[in-house]
Amino acid sequence: MTLTCFLIDDEPLALGLLESYVAKTPFLHLTGKFTSAVRAVESIRETPPDVIFLDIQMGELNGMEFARLVPDKTRIIFTTAFEKYALQSYKVNALEYLLKPFGYPDFLQAANKALQWYQLNEKATTNLPKIAPDCIYVKSDYRLIQISLLQILYIEGLKDYLKIFLEGETQPVVSHITMKAMEEMLPAHLFMRVHRSFIVRKDKIKVVEHNRIIFGKTHIPISDSYKDSFQSFLDERTLI
Repeated sequence: MTLTCFLIDDEPLALGLLESYVAKTPFLHLTGKFTSAVRAVESIRETPPDVIFLDIQMGELNGMEFARLVPDKTRIIFTTAFEKYALQSYKVNALEYLLKPFGYPDFLQAANKALQWYQLNEKATTNLPKIAPDCIYVKSDYRLIQISLLQILYIEGLKDYLKIFLEGETQPVVSHITMKAMEEMLPAHLFMRVHRSFIVRKDKIKVVEHNRIIFGKTHIPISDSYKDSFQSFLDERTLI
């Protein structure tokens, strides 16, 4: 497996060092390098890479702000001289946090972590048997678990795994699948995405309040990206 990658760092020397590390790593293919996160915005939308090696403290748009614009599939490896952002990095698609100065062994270890994540995800999504249209199979703890579509309440994406919340079950099913892969697997007439991190079953939406869907004590936000499609869904079913 080969992973495409972007390098983003406003220090030319750091960018050059990262490029030399990528050149020594057989499974990495450099598809973009940028001295500004702003310059990378358009490219990330047109041809999102598998991995981004991303600096944090940059002018105009910093690494944490840029990370929130990254597609779900793309993984982030932060490369920074500042330790204070480590906890914050877990709120975005970060696989690793490399503190400058770091050498090639640390870079390779982080790159291998990204490779393993994609290999695991590929196995989980390509080897799923689809026997009946009313169920799916997901890999969880090295087992394939059959899940009835009608039992799913909602799905939450957290970093590099999903939590599938089921009706009548106290604990969710946890699986290493991307939100994009799950969204493509689920029938659109039953499910809809309402947030980068949430997919809900349409007929289980009982209460909507202040741009949030209420599932018991859980409040699911409706993000701006999905607000129009969600409103259209409501308008078709609302009596005034």
